[in-house]
Amino acid sequence: MDVSKLKVAVVQAAPVLFDRDATLDKARELVAGAQGAQLILFPEAFVPAYPRGLSFGTVVGGRTDAGRRLWQRYWANAVDVPGPATKALGEAARQVAAYLAVGVVERDQDYGGGTLYCTLLYFGPDGRLLAKHRKLKPTGAERLIWGEGDGSTLATVDTAFGTVGGLICWENMMPLARAAMYAKGVAIYLAPTADARDSWQATLRHIACEGRCFVLGCNQFVTKAMYPEDLEGLEDLADQPEIICRGGSAIVSPLGEVLAGPLWDQEGTLYAELDLGAVVRARFDFDPMGHYARPDVFRLVVDERPKPSVTAG
Repeated sequence: MDVSKLKVAVVQAAPVLFDRDATLDKARELVAGAQGAQLILFPEAFVPAYPRGLSFGTVVGGRTDAGRRLWQRYWANAVDVPGPATKALGEAARQVAAYLAVGVVERDQDYGGGTLYCTLLYFGPDGRLLAKHRKLKPTGAERLIWGEGDGSTLATVDTAFGTVGGLICWENMMPLARAAMYAKGVAIYLAPTADARDSWQATLRHIACEGRCFVLGCNQFVTKAMYPEDLEGLEDLADQPEIICRGGSAIVSPLGEVLAGPLWDQEGTLYAELDLGAVVRARFDFDPMGHYARPDVFRLVVDERPKPSVTAG
């Protein structure tokens, strides 16, 4: 196997919204159809949904019964890690002998399951769950539905092709979080997102140039018609456009060149063959954690200890 080359696939698709099991079936089909890719990336919160446009019946100082029922439905379709859903995703990776990274909504199992996290899961070609990263800082109204991760899940995966790791959505605009990932030697940087704005493309290209790494950006393509007709709070979408999320997935080289995409206004899978030597060549003149780091002036301390709510004495 030539470890200097890596075929990657970025899957821009919608889940079967708010239906975990049907979404897992769709994910398995998309993984199986990924045309020999050795690394496959799915979007943020793919299983069971990124609930764009929904308020969960929440205003400052109040929640509605309908909003609580919507939350219960979201929670009921979330993913236990580990659990049956991770077993199914791992088997999909094993069937095609590929690394697989999938955004899920993770249900907390430590304290009764009342908190959800936006999580990125990493699976190996043998189907094992290798690592997970919980989003450190949900953005805006995401804070109503997702808890915050801690430094213990700033995960990377070492492969024969180089170190794979990344951050979720607007974590990628946190300079210190990016620096923490660069310090881990990430050569293939994953950036699953829900941001479909044109300006997100600049973020992907900047990370590639700054980190001197390949960047895989992955978003969903979602329309209003994809939401379940019986969904609580569906009236929140009345003023939303028919295309709720238009995508914008892309693959970028370590010098900021767009290798594939951006893909707009449709589902689809982007492919690229990465020349891993390009990472070394790009760091000749700029290595953010090497000769360009200036540790005599700047230092970053990253606390990767778990932060449990309760520690038994």
